[in-house]
Amino acid sequence: MSVEQLVEELCKNAKWAARALSVMPRGQKDKALLNIAQALESRAGELKDANQKDLAAARGAGLSEAMIDRLTLSDKVIAGMAQGLREVAALPDPVGEVTGMWRRPNGLLVGRQRIPLGVIGFIYESRPNVTVDAAALCLKSGNAVILKGGKEAINSNLALAALIRDSLEAARIPTAAVSLIPTTDRAATGALLKMDELVDVVIPRGGESLIRYVAENSSIPVLKHYKGVCHVYVDKDADQDMAENICINAKCQRPGVCNAMETLLVHQDIAGEFVPRVGKALMAQGVKIRGCHQTCDLLIEANPATDDDWPMEYLDLILAVRVVDGMDQALDHIAAHGSQHTEAIVTRDYQRARRFLNAVDSSVVLVNASTRFNDGGQLGLGAEIGINTSKLHAFGPMGLTELTSQKFIVFGDGQVRE
Repeated sequence: MSVEQLVEELCKNAKWAARALSVMPRGQKDKALLNIAQALESRAGELKDANQKDLAAARGAGLSEAMIDRLTLSDKVIAGMAQGLREVAALPDPVGEVTGMWRRPNGLLVGRQRIPLGVIGFIYESRPNVTVDAAALCLKSGNAVILKGGKEAINSNLALAALIRDSLEAARIPTAAVSLIPTTDRAATGALLKMDELVDVVIPRGGESLIRYVAENSSIPVLKHYKGVCHVYVDKDADQDMAENICINAKCQRPGVCNAMETLLVHQDIAGEFVPRVGKALMAQGVKIRGCHQTCDLLIEANPATDDDWPMEYLDLILAVRVVDGMDQALDHIAAHGSQHTEAIVTRDYQRARRFLNAVDSSVVLVNASTRFNDGGQLGLGAEIGINTSKLHAFGPMGLTELTSQKFIVFGDGQVRE
């Protein structure tokens, strides 16, 4: 069987499974999720053995420590995956929810009801825990999913797929509801992107080059997240202790993820005090600073920033820093160089906070909090399949509700159109 035939067969089976899932009772779906959580814990050794093969290959290929961190299935990560599954199981089932009803003058009762999207093609890189997040969210929202992971995580993903398949079978759910394309051949991605008669939507999650490839080559609608160029703007009246803590967390906690801060903007009125302070704290954590000329004057360890630095998603311990003359310039900078992902302001002024919230066009905008909170679990969605930085049909973290559409339902008692 060719790669194209393999992908087509998986998609046909997923289409059939999606019909069964769309009307499946919540209890059956939740049972499968709890089965997967239990299997993750009981088969953790098996998963870590498979993961070690991927980690060895990654180190041999010279991947950065940040990328290796994303690839690692530690005990903590596995426990977090299991907890996430239990949280998704505890969430309300969006499928079948009626979101509104109204009576027409002719007596018709019209409403809207949530329905699954159908079959989701999910193409992603590096993070094997995403395999479980995607499977959980798609399953709970009544969608079948075709998973195409990156070559760097193939052994981990195969082990996870086997575990998920066994858990679905035990819950009497078609195993085709969650399918992993079991090859690293890039032709499989191209084949999946042409299955527009079988797949309803494609969600890519990974680096900018992957997202652009998918968007340019797909005949299926794409929900895309190009990159996370996230900003923190420290306003003139900010609590500087708070601002420093937020900046350290936003940049250093996990620098290789999309919601890490990539650019720090500082109001000129406090730059003389705050830039040296936060710069030294960041450098103590291993961060390299690339700054505007004012930043370099205030922090001699900083290297001059170039035009390429401002729109850069480093995914590493590198930070661009710019001193701005006020909020207008900060907003202009974000509009010019941001990616509509995540922006934060640190301020004690309520009106300025409100202005920032209203003016910034990003999927999550925060006041006095780290950019790292742009995450489905942190925002109460249970988990997320990705962060959509386009606005159709959802904006920001995509949880259960965002993986549904709505259809109209109409109740009559014999009405005919005149």
